[in-house]
Amino acid sequence: MTNEEILGVTVLNSWKIVINRFTKTISEFSDEQLQQQAAPGRNRVFYLVGHVIAMNDRMFPLLGLGDRLHPELDQTYIANPDRALGDPLSATDLRRAWSEVNNKLTTAFGGFTFEDWVQKHTAVSDEDFVKDPTRNRLAVVISRTSHASYHSGQAILAK
Repeated sequence: MTNEEILGVTVLNSWKIVINRFTKTISEFSDEQLQQQAAPGRNRVFYLVGHVIAMNDRMFPLLGLGDRLHPELDQTYIANPDRALGDPLSATDLRRAWSEVNNKLTTAFGGFTFEDWVQKHTAVSDEDFVKDPTRNRLAVVISRTSHASYHSGQAILAK
């Protein structure tokens, strides 16, 4: 395995570990338990899951992988704090959206070559990418993996 292949596999494995851990945590909650706060005065687990779905969904156009699957979640789970708006999804639909978004991303990442990982993401101009080539797909996925891991830890606190 080349160093480039090792890098891609390492990032993909990290993503899978975090997403699988969060998936396991979510599966251990009943629909009612998803309404629990991660800690007193904090976001509900339901909101945390919706937030991570919406943020991960934003990676499709950002990484040049196509259109978003659930842009309707932004208003509730990114633009507003928990409980400012009603939940647009049932617990069943939330779990379905979680699987749909993350499975599609995982499949796409599994097909990335080293050259794919180090391509610029779509939010950076060609000129800025020349100045800072670390503004690439790899950096986005590392950042979003860390983001999901953080919120997974919050959800675990609700147990």
